[in-house]
Amino acid sequence: MPQLSRDMTIAQARRALADSFRLAGLDSPDLDARLLTGHALALDHTGLMRESSRSLGETEAHALSALAARRLNREPVARILGHKEFWGLLLRLNEATLVPRPETETVVEAALAAIDSINQGLDGPRTRALRIADLGTGSGALLVALLHELPNALGIGTDVSREALAAARDNADRLGLLPRAKFMVSDFGAALTGRFDLVVSNPPYIASGDMAALPPEVRLDPSRALDGGADGLDCYRTIAGQAPRLLKPDGHLVVELGIGQEPAVATLFRAAGLTPSPARPDLSGIPRALHVHVATMTP
Repeated sequence: MPQLSRDMTIAQARRALADSFRLAGLDSPDLDARLLTGHALALDHTGLMRESSRSLGETEAHALSALAARRLNREPVARILGHKEFWGLLLRLNEATLVPRPETETVVEAALAAIDSINQGLDGPRTRALRIADLGTGSGALLVALLHELPNALGIGTDVSREALAAARDNADRLGLLPRAKFMVSDFGAALTGRFDLVVSNPPYIASGDMAALPPEVRLDPSRALDGGADGLDCYRTIAGQAPRLLKPDGHLVVELGIGQEPAVATLFRAAGLTPSPARPDLSGIPRALHVHVATMTP
C-alpha cells in the first residue's frame, strides 16, 4: 500500500500509486494511477499536469489512499469511478452491469460494416430508418453506440435485470438518445414483437466451470452477465432459436464470441437455418464478432 501524506506533491503521489500498482502486477499501473488521482482530486488530465507540483491536502491524501486500496484489492478502475468510456461515449455503471470492454467495440464495427454493405441507391445506408434490438443490453453500450452512429435508427434494449436497464436508460438519456431508445425486461428477445433490421448481443459466454479462474476484476461483474452454462453456449442457443422470428428478411445479427467459440456458435446458427460469415477479429486477432446475414427467411 503506498504511503501518501500531505507533504507529497500530486506528481509524487501519482508516481507512488503507479509504483505500488506495478509491484502488484496490475496491467496498466500508470493509467490507473492517473485516473484515480484525477478522480480523487477532481482534476482532468490537464489539471493534473498544471497542479503537479502542488502538495496534497490531508483530506486529499486520505481520499487517494482509499481509492488506491480498492484498486490493490483488484476492484476495476471503472467500478471505482462509476463509469467507463465505450466507443468514445462515457457510460455510467452500476452493480448489475458489466464493465464494457474494448473488444466489445468489435461488435459495433461488425454491425456498422453490415449496415454499410446494404445498397440503398443514393442515400447512405447509415441514414436509413432502421430498427435495432440489443439483447441483454446491460449498460446499453452496444445500443447507444449504434444509435450514435445511425441517426435515424430506433432501438430497443432488453435485459432480465431491471437494475441494468435503469443504467442503460440513464446512459441513453444523458447522451440525448432516449427519444430513439426504449428498454424492456425480457429474456433476450422473448418479449419482443415485430422484426428488426439489426440485432446485436454480447451474451454471457463463460463456461460455468471456468468462472472461478477469471481474473479478480472480471469476477466482480455480475455472474449472470458472465455465466453461459456448462459449455458457455446456453445463451447462443436461446438467441439462435429467437433470431428467425426477430430478423427481417434482409436483417443482420451480430453477437460477441468468447475465445475459441466461433465454430460451435456458427454451427448453432446454421442449425437454426441462418448463415454466418467468418467472425471479425478484435485488436488481439481473436475472432470476436460473428455476423449472420439473413438473405431469405420464411414468415
